[in-house]
Amino acid sequence: MKRISSAQMHLEAMQPARMVLSVAPDAGLDCAEQLHVTQNGRDLPVREIHDEFGTRLHLVDVAPGPVSVEFSAVVSGQAEPAAVTEIDRIRYLRPSRYCESDSLGALARAEFAGLDGRDLLAGVSSWVGQKLVYVPGASLPTDGAVRTLIARQGVCRDYAHLVAALLRAVDVPARVVSVYAPGLTPMDFHAVAEALIDDVWRVVDATMLAPRQSLVRIATGRDAADTAFLTTIGGVVLLHELAVTATVDVLPRDDVRELALLR
Repeated sequence: MKRISSAQMHLEAMQPARMVLSVAPDAGLDCAEQLHVTQNGRDLPVREIHDEFGTRLHLVDVAPGPVSVEFSAVVSGQAEPAAVTEIDRIRYLRPSRYCESDSLGALARAEFAGLDGRDLLAGVSSWVGQKLVYVPGASLPTDGAVRTLIARQGVCRDYAHLVAALLRAVDVPARVVSVYAPGLTPMDFHAVAEALIDDVWRVVDATMLAPRQSLVRIATGRDAADTAFLTTIGGVVLLHELAVTATVDVLPRDDVRELALLR
């Protein structure tokens, strides 16, 4: 499987700032990539670090003025299944900023009583897919799972938050992953959930907008607070344009009745 991804951004720094980019595929993937951040016609120094979840982050300091980000990657093959640690079994059961599982316990236990394993994942994914309507621009960046459920609409991150919150509410570790998604329409960064079933992280995408088998993992964490593609520190940076592409040599058919790995 050969997957090609890219991201281009045109930004404007209003003050000196540090940008934290999360656009590179996970370190476990065999990847050839290029990242250029330019300002005033010159390349800026970029430093890579890894966060506590294993996500690759790229740090760059910018001065006031226009900034361009150009990223491209070719991923060959697939990664090994994501590892499972004892910390995962604790961290991804706890409520988090956008996955308020402690507020959804009674609902989750009533709706999904008697389900486990494959049946639980299918039940939660189907329930969220039926309750929500995908509406671009309908949600706020600060919306969490509870507000999404009340509004009954949102985008991919809202679906992923609600799936993860409901699973945590019934004691299944669940997390949120940002991905490149070949086949996604309209094309953008995408977000899905992962659930720990039988000691394996299984991908859950209640939007059903792209095949799960060809997704490319970018960032993994508790919710969108850990998986944002851009974070700014010390100054305001405005995002004027964003273009994302993701293709695969052969787009797979996704059978929603089957479990899938994000590799």
